[in-house]
Amino acid sequence: MLAVKVVLIILGVILLWNILLRLVRRFYRFPAPPLVGRALDSRIRRRVQPPHKLIERSGIKPGMTMLDLGCGSGAFTTVVARAVGDSGKVYALDIQPTMLQQLERKLAKAENQDIKNIEIKQTSAYELPFSDEALDLVYMVTVLIEIPDIGRALREIRRVLKPDGILAVTEFLPDPDYPRRSTVIKICRSEGFVLDANLGNLWNYTVRFRKASAKNRAS
Repeated sequence: MLAVKVVLIILGVILLWNILLRLVRRFYRFPAPPLVGRALDSRIRRRVQPPHKLIERSGIKPGMTMLDLGCGSGAFTTVVARAVGDSGKVYALDIQPTMLQQLERKLAKAENQDIKNIEIKQTSAYELPFSDEALDLVYMVTVLIEIPDIGRALREIRRVLKPDGILAVTEFLPDPDYPRRSTVIKICRSEGFVLDANLGNLWNYTVRFRKASAKNRAS
């Protein structure tokens, strides 16, 4: 009985904390602080949000040149890098240098010495350091709603994607910025993306888009 009470108290505290965070984030958008980098890249995270589902739902394939936008401490970066293989390339981009330092330490570990296809970039989503139509795929995990000017970021993503390029947006219910999938679809469609797949459940979903052609946007 005591154990049940303890569990209920913990769940109550988590729920209250999540509600408070959501209230704050409604008025102030900011990236996840580096302090939570380890929690974001943990075994528990990978159990409740399995990387293989992200790869499958996002449409990640061997040989792709792709961007992990808002990679943070690299929760999914190394797994995705192995998925695209030696012929592929993963750019890991984040605005926070401290988060990228955590990713660098992760890549320096013995178990990741075989990974040679990750390049780290420190900049914002508004100024992606790529030429037009350079990337096959851009994916974001619990990042989209953190961006203050979402439209500006999506227009930049659209610029760097190839004509049939993929944008994959994954969201996770415990995240304080969690949006309804209908909201994500509406936002991305308004910036010239065409819905390609709507996968997962309320707890953990991925919405995948294709870059719309100029003809499709006009119609």
